[in-house]
Amino acid sequence: MSLIVFGSINMDLVAQTTRLPRKSETVLGKNFFIKSGGKGANQAVAAAKLGIETYMIGRVGDDDFGITLLNSLKEANVNTDNVRVTQNTCSGVAIIAVDENSDNNIIVIPGANGCVDGTDVERLKLLLPKASALLLQLEVPIKTIIKAALEAKTAGVKVILDPAPAPDTLPDELYSLVDVITPNETEASRLVGFEINNEETYLKAAEIFLNKNINTAVLKLGAKGVFCATRSEHFIIPAFKITPVDTVAAGDAFNGAMAAAMDRGLSLRDAMTWGAAAGALAATQQGAQSSLPSRAIFEDFLRSNSVRIGLDVDEP
Repeated sequence: MSLIVFGSINMDLVAQTTRLPRKSETVLGKNFFIKSGGKGANQAVAAAKLGIETYMIGRVGDDDFGITLLNSLKEANVNTDNVRVTQNTCSGVAIIAVDENSDNNIIVIPGANGCVDGTDVERLKLLLPKASALLLQLEVPIKTIIKAALEAKTAGVKVILDPAPAPDTLPDELYSLVDVITPNETEASRLVGFEINNEETYLKAAEIFLNKNINTAVLKLGAKGVFCATRSEHFIIPAFKITPVDTVAAGDAFNGAMAAAMDRGLSLRDAMTWGAAAGALAATQQGAQSSLPSRAIFEDFLRSNSVRIGLDVDEP
């Protein structure tokens, strides 16, 4: 089988600083670099680097960034046949500030991502028959995301939604099409309308998602691990112990690895462990796609943490 990622492709402009600026404040930075990113592209690269056949559907602009972004996807063995170059449009850009505690804030300029439309959904339909899951985020127009989710649902393909950047509300129509939702703490708090900060609130938030016809609610909790709930069980996977350097793309690494594990038929708990491991590894490196682990590094990390799940599965 294969994975399809339908979503954003951005160039990340990253500034490192001692602390994040307050409102109307200017602070001096320590370093600056440019890396390929975008939540959609990051998740595609995360899965592909673990050896999963992965297709990207999205858009870049007809600028130098667009060329670089396409090359980055190809170098990671992501199929880019369905990534369109939109003329007279800039590629998507994310302006990221990262402090010495590895916390960050991000401003996203959609660019070509904002042009993703029904014609891209038509391209998606051709790929669905051999897909195990469709990965979605919220950096392309919501009406197009709903169309894509509907096509996947109709085709019997699992829909995984990373609701980022999170709005105050999501349409019930989209909720009804999602099988797995994967917000982080901030995103989940915004969507459910209250702060989640302990197991009681994790469960309360998960129940809200499950009551919207979602099968699996996954809360990405950073250093506190991962909370996962279905209608029959809920559990926490503890975070792996690491020294974080940059948490940009850690959530995308989680989604890509989680979907990869599901594609290989691993259990839900094992999929959460794969996601947590990939997210941890991504947080130990700078940048977005450049921080995503290869299969060899990923397997070594699992072994070093006495995790053996999935390592006897043959190469796809």
